[in-house]
Amino acid sequence: MLDTEPDLSTFFDFDFSDGAIAAVSGGSDSTALLLLIKDHLDRTAPTARLLAVTIDHDLRPGSAAEAEAVARLCAEHGIAHRTLIWSGSKPSSGLPAAAREARYRLLAETARAEGMGLILTGHTADDQAETVLMRQARERGARERGAREGATRSEGTSDDGRGLAGMAPATLYNWRTWIVRPLLGMRRAALREMLRRRGIGWIEDPTNLDIRFERPTIRAALKADDGEARFAELITKAGQAAAEREEIGRRAAILIDAYADKPAQGLIRLDRDFAADEDGEAAIYALRILLATVGGAAFLADEARARLLFGRLRSGSLRATLSRTMVDARRAGIFLYREGRNLPSAAPAMDNQFWDGRRRITLSDSPDWLVIAPLGQAAAKRSLTEGGERAQEGAPPALLRAALAAEPVLWRGGERLDFAGDDAAAQGAAVLPAVAPFARFLPAFDLPPAAAVAALIGAPPLPAPPFHRHDRRGAWAKA
Repeated sequence: MLDTEPDLSTFFDFDFSDGAIAAVSGGSDSTALLLLIKDHLDRTAPTARLLAVTIDHDLRPGSAAEAEAVARLCAEHGIAHRTLIWSGSKPSSGLPAAAREARYRLLAETARAEGMGLILTGHTADDQAETVLMRQARERGARERGAREGATRSEGTSDDGRGLAGMAPATLYNWRTWIVRPLLGMRRAALREMLRRRGIGWIEDPTNLDIRFERPTIRAALKADDGEARFAELITKAGQAAAEREEIGRRAAILIDAYADKPAQGLIRLDRDFAADEDGEAAIYALRILLATVGGAAFLADEARARLLFGRLRSGSLRATLSRTMVDARRAGIFLYREGRNLPSAAPAMDNQFWDGRRRITLSDSPDWLVIAPLGQAAAKRSLTEGGERAQEGAPPALLRAALAAEPVLWRGGERLDFAGDDAAAQGAAVLPAVAPFARFLPAFDLPPAAAVAALIGAPPLPAPPFHRHDRRGAWAKA
């Protein structure tokens, strides 16, 4: 049930021991969030650090003055404040998405510099309903386009409903910083009423009324005569979809733990019994996650195509490609590795770069003399010949060669450093596996399968959840 009045109990599970950043635009939602956090910390953790950050996207006149207004409000309430400007050229299309990415990047960079692992945003139940309605419209539009173009579901019109869960109460950004949304159970109207009672105003962003953008159009639709009924329906749908997504993710994690292993870097093996498991839906979900991870894809493999592939795996041997991943099913197992096409060219290694979507590069001192490139077939063959023991690790030599050929190698001048940065660590560099579909944004809904894949491929473990109480799988849970 949604709260009709702001309730500080939503903050009690958060771990503020390292402080927190509050993202404050000056609108009603983020202003209310800031004051609620300040009240809570004053009562329960007066020494905890709180930093309000305003992102000036520099997209319209008056944005700087709005940031200054937030700074004045913070000064009045004894809250540290900082304004960050999204500088540089702006894209001519996809501006809202680009602005959102820049906003989270700037917030996360500040959190890292300040030693804080927690960012709080003011998303409300109204935002949640709008998000679900937008995703419904996109899925419907995709199906209609597919029908007009004569596409079948097997040709890529995925319709798995994951997005209908809406925004998660917590999301891990860049595998490092938690973004939490404590107001998802509150209505915007209740927050504004609280601000009125306190005599505090807020800024009305004119872009929220600009119907050239998707969200304002959706927001207007929810203000129609049947808006409240639609709102309740959308929130109910989000809750159901979230519960379903968490449940199938939990089951997929169990299957990954039970059936998957890594014979060599870049090569995943699934036991043949994986395709025969009675929990076919969870197995398909696990397969989609693994395909995206091995191929370095930012999104899960298409649900319809993965379903067809899974059916073929149950029938016997095959070779197929999906999400840039080669699938080679034979008696020894079901092997997954990055296909050899469209691999990145040799290029300078850059700090915090995602190489091919599969590896995160970390440079301690940003050396400009490191180059990263795929190993290549010839070098992979020589490597296996020189270290013959590799061919005894449970996979056919041809598959080991193909998998290793697509793996990244760092070069210093004409000297090749070891696979995945083992030797490079001494040179101030590391190239670590990444769980591709969750490497940038990992919603709390998906923690169990993400953790299972991370353990499988040797990615860094997930940081501790931002809540005081969590279950043994590391998923957030309320008391």
